[in-house]
Amino acid sequence: MSDVENRVIRLVAETQKIDPASIRPESTFEELKIDSFDGLNLLFAVESEFDIRVSDDDAKSLRSVRDMIEGVEKLLADKGASGGG
Repeated sequence: MSDVENRVIRLVAETQKIDPASIRPESTFEELKIDSFDGLNLLFAVESEFDIRVSDDDAKSLRSVRDMIEGVEKLLADKGASGGG
């Protein structure tokens, strides 16, 4: 499991107050009972944790823990390539 994956799962667990062991990358937000309000809180937590900015369009396409992990990895790679935020 990558560092990003571990951190995203920890953030999901913290924001949803659920056991991190019950969260898999394949878990959908629907399965985890993450509604749009919870999703916003999670998004803010992820942006703060990784010092990134997720666009509204990208946020709308997030449906699972895997989507979020891959999105964070892409934003971090883009940020690194551009020399910072």
